Amino acid sequence: MILFGPSDANLRAVEKVFGISLNEKEEWIVTDDPTDEKAVLRVFTMALDKIRKGENLTSFDMFKIAEEGKECKADEDPAELYKTAFGRSYDHKPIYPKTRGQKELLETFEKKDMTFAIGPAGTGKTYLSVVYAVNCLRLNKSKKIIITRPVVEAGENLGFLPGDLEEKIDPYLRPIFDALDQLISPVQRQHLMEKGIIEIAPLAYMRGRTLDDAIVILDEAQNTTVMQMKMFLTRMGFHSKMIINGDTTQIDLPYGKKSGLIDALERLSGVEEIGSVALTSRDVVRHPLVRKILACYDSGQNGKTE
Repeated sequence: MILFGPSDANLRAVEKVFGISLNEKEEWIVTDDPTDEKAVLRVFTMALDKIRKGENLTSFDMFKIAEEGKECKADEDPAELYKTAFGRSYDHKPIYPKTRGQKELLETFEKKDMTFAIGPAGTGKTYLSVVYAVNCLRLNKSKKIIITRPVVEAGENLGFLPGDLEEKIDPYLRPIFDALDQLISPVQRQHLMEKGIIEIAPLAYMRGRTLDDAIVILDEAQNTTVMQMKMFLTRMGFHSKMIINGDTTQIDLPYGKKSGLIDALERLSGVEEIGSVALTSRDVVRHPLVRKILACYDSGQNGKTE
């Protein structure tokens, strides 16, 4: 059965989240612990809904659905996450948020002129931002997408990389290209970049510009200096939205230099038109092991994690 996954992998994913045993018996699901029966039923109902919409359901998808189903309060409907797609992939598959934190972030993109998305690696900050921007372009809500980031070396020396400046910078922008390639064809991406409708450039290239009618994304914002962040934020033009992504636990600036992201969050916290969403390890959408790794680093422990 598609619902159960190959070799019952989806059942095993739900077992891991709830700490119970599940077995298939004549296309029924039997559990050894009825305590979370209603929550487990919600999980499989949500999974069936995704299958009926023609979506692929991997064991990781099932793991995230089970987490949301388990954490939901009695008066909450976890299926709300999967009712409205916020974009479509290159092969026309709908894209939904995978966690409540991601859903909150997408709603903030819509409501606010400027959004700070803060969270650890793997929470989908870059991907969600790019999906939102491409969707705005498709719906004619914006005329242009501008994506930028500071070029700060995380332990490696940029000067030793081969090639000219553009070739040296390309690896730093690779996550953005990867996100775009899931949403539009390589040929279309190249066409849009040649026409200037999609622009990807280092942060230094933003100086002196006014960015009108655009969705402007600043990635890896924790590696901006205070002056770089001020320069970027004041580029905002009419009919534009800005999205600033960053992870305050991964700052690669020289010791003693304050992050422009942290400074901006402190200075701008009371501005009504600016939203801020803090994603956590619960919003990580990479391999489940990533969450455990983050927990170990955050706590400073070297033992087992649950």
